[in-house]
Amino acid sequence: MSAKPSEGKIVVSKDGPYVVSGEIPLTMEIIDPNDEGLSWDWKRAKTFETKGEYKLCRCGRSQSKPFCDGSHSRTHFDGKETATRQPFARQADIFDGATMTLSDAEDLCAFARFCDPGGKIWGLMDQTDDPEVRKLVIREESHCPSGRLVLHDKKTGKEIEPRLKPSIGVVEDPAMGCSGPLYVQGGIRLESEDGTPYEIRNRVTICRCGASVNKPFCNGSHASIKFRDGLVEFVKLKNGR
Repeated sequence: MSAKPSEGKIVVSKDGPYVVSGEIPLTMEIIDPNDEGLSWDWKRAKTFETKGEYKLCRCGRSQSKPFCDGSHSRTHFDGKETATRQPFARQADIFDGATMTLSDAEDLCAFARFCDPGGKIWGLMDQTDDPEVRKLVIREESHCPSGRLVLHDKKTGKEIEPRLKPSIGVVEDPAMGCSGPLYVQGGIRLESEDGTPYEIRNRVTICRCGASVNKPFCNGSHASIKFRDGLVEFVKLKNGR
């Protein structure tokens, strides 16, 4: 749920870009499907060159994606923040399982679909006393970029969270034929345009297509509008594939 804050931060500017400071690495992260076409792993495609403070597009119209080129001003982008300020624990529904509980804040879903392979995570909770099922459930939760899903061990009461270093991933989703959100990892402070911080968490996804109705967070709208930033095509050409 929450995480130790990093030294970097992301500021949501009014109707403008995300302003990133604190030497936070920026990479391209591709959702890699298994043989059945279901989301299975994360594949790093490249690391972007950044120096000091940088600005990331959130209107979806920059010609210099993932970076801002000022298109938000020319297109009169409405970037009003509509997300609740309630902490995750108050947003989430609780699903009780054999050895774990699952907290699920559905409004944060970024449609990455890591919760599906091997059986949807909700249907597996009653079988988590089986070591193999428990392992699969933890995998599905820990690969979820949005932090929608959080597991707690019933015996210890502790969260089961992956160890993530502070970084921002530009998500690409070839299986869906679209580009995804920004995957914010490792407890990076996310600050509203009015200076108020959102709850610091280990994993969140923030919108960069401009269409989310839960700004600044992603709600999966990139998939429905087939948002494409052209970055995957560039990487394929560069690598000769």
